[in-house]
Amino acid sequence: MTKAFLTATLLAGFGLALAGCGSSPLTRGVTGGALGAGAGAGAAALTGHNAGTGALIGGGVGALGGALTAP
Repeated sequence: MTKAFLTATLLAGFGLALAGCGSSPLTRGVTGGALGAGAGAGAAALTGHNAGTGALIGGGVGALGGALTAP
């Protein structure tokens, strides 16, 4: 459980860090959503949960995080 949590935390951190790379809120939101969906699906699969649900949650959080960050 600890290894899966660490992996999920690192993926989420990388996703949020990369979400700030766009030049407009729209591009940051799109890239943040894509990275968040991938990280959420991976984290859910590693912890034995539904990857689709993880992708939806991660994509929503990533899109919000990317759209709300300043360039």
